[in-house]
Amino acid sequence: MIPQTIKYRTTMISRLICFLAVALTFVTAATRATAADDTRQYYELRVYGTKSAEQQQRIIDYWQNAAVPAYNRLGIQSIGVFTEINDSPTNNIYVLLPADSFEAFGAIPAKLAADVVYQKAAADFLNAPKTNAAYERFESTLLSAFDGMKRMTLPPADKKPNVFELRNYISSSENKGLNKIKMFESGEIGVMKDVGLAPIFYSRMLVGSKMPSLVYMTSGENLDEHKKHWQAFSAAKTWKDLQADPQYKDNVSRIISIILKRTSASQI
Repeated sequence: MIPQTIKYRTTMISRLICFLAVALTFVTAATRATAADDTRQYYELRVYGTKSAEQQQRIIDYWQNAAVPAYNRLGIQSIGVFTEINDSPTNNIYVLLPADSFEAFGAIPAKLAADVVYQKAAADFLNAPKTNAAYERFESTLLSAFDGMKRMTLPPADKKPNVFELRNYISSSENKGLNKIKMFESGEIGVMKDVGLAPIFYSRMLVGSKMPSLVYMTSGENLDEHKKHWQAFSAAKTWKDLQADPQYKDNVSRIISIILKRTSASQI
């Protein structure tokens, strides 16, 4: 017969082991979450050219019904699908794809080719004849997130913006481009967040047709509110100090700004 004291000690040791196991599980999960939060994202920005409202709808339908679900199955979440805010037969369709590595992008074509559900849902789009093309052409740009904001930030579910501004800052040299990124990370990003510009992502262009440059996206409730947020940014002391700092002189040669709205296919 086992003495009562030994039984008690055995029970306490068992409970302690269970407690430590549970605690270790939580610590491991928290460590993984922290590591994931610190992983730099890469983005593909795809721009489809069109010549009709019909083509635009075909692209949107393809992403909504075939591509977005397939990319989600591959672990690529929060896909943005946008178009220019003013309707036109020649509007572009903009698709933003986030991933945690180059390898993730590299694996996509083979995985989509093997995805029977995707191939069936996308068949009409993928096999469109040249006499009835689904789009004119698309350009693809590869982007790398800034150190100052390594991951995409999504708007709160109850405050989804209706206006998105995609900005491309083109510099005269690679060092000037890096200098502009430093300027963003030295206070510009913080000011944009503080005044309500609600940035979605910031990135450096790694591969594209307008290098050297950076690309980022802000958002707003509507155009009027978005303009007010930019006015607050322009009036902010931190921005004025950065703008007046001689080390940041002439680091941008050209700014391209495009106002967008989400399509029904968008997850942002």
